[in-house]
Amino acid sequence: MSVFYDRQAELEKHEFMMGEARGRLAVTLDVLTDALILIGQHGVYCTSARNPNVPALDLQSVLTNINGAKELISSVMEKIRLDKEAAG
Repeated sequence: MSVFYDRQAELEKHEFMMGEARGRLAVTLDVLTDALILIGQHGVYCTSARNPNVPALDLQSVLTNINGAKELISSVMEKIRLDKEAAG
């Protein structure tokens, strides 16, 4: 199923409040946050063999990359906001 169908109400709300680009980026952040939550829950059961207090290495890599993606998206949203303020 398409994310545009699955998250239609959320997309409409955020696009209305923030504009199409920033609204879609905001929903993307929500999707990534949901993925982080699921990985965190999975990490409870899949711990590192060397250190049971941390998630398995593959989960650590996924967590790092998703957090990096969220940081990049946030920076784009801020740049769009600043450009809009400077133009307006």
